[in-house]
Amino acid sequence: MFSRSDPEGAIAAAAKRCSNWGRWGADDVRGTMNFLTPDKRREAASLVRRGVSFSLAQSFDANGPQKGWRRRTNPVHTMLDTGTDAAAGIQGFPHGLGGADDVIAMPLQCSTQWDGLGHIFDHGMAWNGRPAGEVVTSLGDARTGIETVADVIAGRGVLLDFGDLPDGFAITADHLRERIHAHGLTVGTGDIVLVRTGQLARARRDGWGDYAGGPAPGLSFGTADWLHATEIAAIATDTWGFEVRPNEFDDAFQPLHQVAIPHIGLFLGEMWDLDALAADCAADGVYEFWLTAAPLPITGAVGSPVNPIAVK
Repeated sequence: MFSRSDPEGAIAAAAKRCSNWGRWGADDVRGTMNFLTPDKRREAASLVRRGVSFSLAQSFDANGPQKGWRRRTNPVHTMLDTGTDAAAGIQGFPHGLGGADDVIAMPLQCSTQWDGLGHIFDHGMAWNGRPAGEVVTSLGDARTGIETVADVIAGRGVLLDFGDLPDGFAITADHLRERIHAHGLTVGTGDIVLVRTGQLARARRDGWGDYAGGPAPGLSFGTADWLHATEIAAIATDTWGFEVRPNEFDDAFQPLHQVAIPHIGLFLGEMWDLDALAADCAADGVYEFWLTAAPLPITGAVGSPVNPIAVK
């Protein structure tokens, strides 16, 4: 248990209990992705039976959830060359050739995305005990940039579907274990766990509202020990911030992030669209699948957009 009035003490205690610093050597940059081995990936490939695939990404467009917090905006898509230009003959190509090109400007964590290991620090320390100022500078993350895991995030995915939870609902380790049992699953080393709370489905129905940064169901701070002990490679949710909001302390901001990323070395996915996958899992009773979710290898980035694909 932890005290609502002592987030500093609770975070420090959980960080000490759940630390993976040095587990894979002083130079490690992949954290819990070390659990997702070639053997685990080969086993996961056998989960493809029907060949049915699902994109787990939200749309990347101006109608997204962002409201400008910490300068996070929705994507801005602009055409550089168009069919109109081609028809007007102003593109300069010979023999009737025409084309279209476009550009997009966006924060890397404005829609479906991964949090990299350089995204969150604890008292000035980054993953594996490195000083944050030596890891992430104005040039980017020189040690744990998201490109370091661009080739490894593919393996066994499992879905824990909680239906439609109310905002502020804290998902405990017992809740996770109950869902695992209810779905006939095991969860362990190297798995990528997806948690559906139903919040994205509500936002689609009722409007974005405070989806980005407001109250939300999510993981309880008390799940830090479960996240560490299960040796999962990553976890993702259909919410903006992964953990329950408001959180369980009187004065704290994203306390579970503060343990999970810099101490456990865990990769967190946020704003994943799990609705179609959940419907299929409910229909056939199978909640495990092959999952590939490679980030864009943006050198030095502390997060990345992703189009995860689940295949059953």
